[in-house]
Amino acid sequence: MGIVFDEQQNVFMLQTKSTTYAIGIVEGYLGHIYYGRRVDSRDIKYLLRYEENPKTPKVNQREKNSFLDQFPMEYPEHGMGDYREAALCIRSLGGYRASESLYQSHWIQKGKKPLEGLPASFGTERECETLCITCFDPILHMEVELYYTVFEEADVITRHVQVQNKGKEAFYIEKILSASMDFDDRDFELLSLHGSWARERHIQRTSIGYGRQNMGSIKGESSHQEHPFLAVLTKGANQEFGEVYSMNFVYSGNFIAQVEKDQFDRIRMSMGIHPEGFCWKLEVGERFIAPEVVLVYSDKGLGKMTRTYHDFYRNHLIRSPYKDKKRPILINNWEATYFDFHEQKLLEIAKEAKEVGIEMLVMDDGWFGKRNADDSSLGDWFVNEDKIKGGLKQLVDQVNALGLQFGIWFEPEMVSPDSDLFREHEDWAIQIPKREITQSRAQYVLDLSRKEVVDYVYEAVAKILRSTNIAYVKWDMNRQLTTLGSVALPADRQGELYHRYMLGVYELQERILQEFPKLLLENCSGGGARFDPGMLYYSPQIWCSDDTDAIERLLIQEGTALIYPVSTIGAHVSVCPNHIVGRNTPFQTRGNVALCGTFGYELDITKLSREEKELIKQQVVNYHTYNELIREGDYYRLISYSDNKYYDSYMFVNKEKTNALLFDTQILARPNRKSRNLRLQGLEATKMYMIEGKQYSGAVLMNVGILLPEEQGDFMSRVIQIKGV
Repeated sequence: MGIVFDEQQNVFMLQTKSTTYAIGIVEGYLGHIYYGRRVDSRDIKYLLRYEENPKTPKVNQREKNSFLDQFPMEYPEHGMGDYREAALCIRSLGGYRASESLYQSHWIQKGKKPLEGLPASFGTERECETLCITCFDPILHMEVELYYTVFEEADVITRHVQVQNKGKEAFYIEKILSASMDFDDRDFELLSLHGSWARERHIQRTSIGYGRQNMGSIKGESSHQEHPFLAVLTKGANQEFGEVYSMNFVYSGNFIAQVEKDQFDRIRMSMGIHPEGFCWKLEVGERFIAPEVVLVYSDKGLGKMTRTYHDFYRNHLIRSPYKDKKRPILINNWEATYFDFHEQKLLEIAKEAKEVGIEMLVMDDGWFGKRNADDSSLGDWFVNEDKIKGGLKQLVDQVNALGLQFGIWFEPEMVSPDSDLFREHEDWAIQIPKREITQSRAQYVLDLSRKEVVDYVYEAVAKILRSTNIAYVKWDMNRQLTTLGSVALPADRQGELYHRYMLGVYELQERILQEFPKLLLENCSGGGARFDPGMLYYSPQIWCSDDTDAIERLLIQEGTALIYPVSTIGAHVSVCPNHIVGRNTPFQTRGNVALCGTFGYELDITKLSREEKELIKQQVVNYHTYNELIREGDYYRLISYSDNKYYDSYMFVNKEKTNALLFDTQILARPNRKSRNLRLQGLEATKMYMIEGKQYSGAVLMNVGILLPEEQGDFMSRVIQIKGV
């Protein structure tokens, strides 16, 4: 069984196949005992140190404050004496900020229920088991339910929190994190993902000092700059060795991820909705559901953590019918034409694309309203027939007749000041009365906390999708939230807008998928500003970054693949000099990097040379040959060029360990070198493998390695097949 409660010890044991998570009850307080390698003994409650001085409040009431400030709280609350980072802060109508919820009851059941209005992992009764621990504050009459779901075979535990008002008056939730965990420091390091537009999710490692170190977003999205993920590692942990404790937030809005080292050399790791700008009024009888956090522990380094997340998200988060399918190879007209296109230009691209094996044409921004630049028409979701003569259906029919599928771009959450929609409904934009609305990319954000706005946006998008045979939608969001206010919310509920907005986005995407279940949805936010587990629940792939330069993408895709399956990473081949960085890279290298993603093209194929078109044909063959292994195989990171500046290497191994694929990129050529040695990973030591006509044992390939000849030139890439004999 995945979850056991020992009544004598008052200990909950949550067991996956190789990890244990233990919680103890001491005088009603829930304490975090242990998370790590699996142990079957339940006699580990001593780790709570509840007999040490100062003793528990029942024994030593005069030092309750000291007890609270050092007890390893499972879910710490604000205001009673624990001065470390709280997970829950409640303000009463009287203005007081304090709560203390003690253990009341619990239940254990097979399976996992969905979270109302929120993305979340899922599993059958055979795959998972759920524990709910109910705690109660008798002053506020507040019930706090802590949910834990154990996916035993997946080696994953998920957590979320629900708060219910069972009193006679409302109170305000000023902070509600979804997970908190206390444990002793062992000279840990912190790993996080940081970046900016066009350089998302670069890996950063730092030592953990005293005090608080946090990452977060208050932009209304998970953001380009930070990411809702953190990992605490033993010092020197690498891909194969060391311990890793990690959290990933299944949410796409504001978040905080934090590590705190206290005076007693203990670590508190926490994650949830960012409290800045958040305040939720909970009326009598109402319930607030906080989003889910996914916990993964690895005792075999970052590589095992990565593969655990990949399998878990493929099997228990992504719902799309495309999740286990080869995606159509698409060509997007954005970098080919930007706003300057018409239906004949799109058909020219489609005809040439068909000849080289591309399978879908995607029409990007500029097809609607009077949209000839980025300063008008968002919200006016009707076809611009000055550009698309004959209408959308006629264009789609012609593309389909060529043998290609058709996809289309939307930015449904936004409105242009210069649009019919804004002129008719100015109050539908997020705004503060009497204050100028801050523009970004010449656009405002629609107030999706309002039902009538959500309904309008849904019907506008659905009407287009109903009108013709559209197989794919790219859902974009090109700015963050500012001047935060809703004319539809009362003064004491303005702090709910960030979260209500996110719930509106989720509702929109859920409704679209319910009406169009075969639709391939790809999320995007100015590139990769909303690449998170919340979005993966709705779309099986997300545009990874607006930077399509192959060398920049190596770092971006490495950080993304640290957590997310490569099948979710939107990656395209584009022209050179690259539109973002101006770099020239070989066409083959661009293709090899994009193969480790959804794969497609972001260029004007009508302007390519005959040689480049022949290379596309070969890349298409490679995609069809390798995609299943890349999409479903285990990912092993061998070398990161951020560590050495010369080489970047990673590989995919199928589950049976009979076939593998090695991707190797030489960033910079080095003089007076003929070859280098590279050790592989993930193979079966006793199996024999064939590489370029030579046989090696798995043990030799992993422990001795292979010799890779030095290439002539910078930015050279190769793909090497490794076949079991």
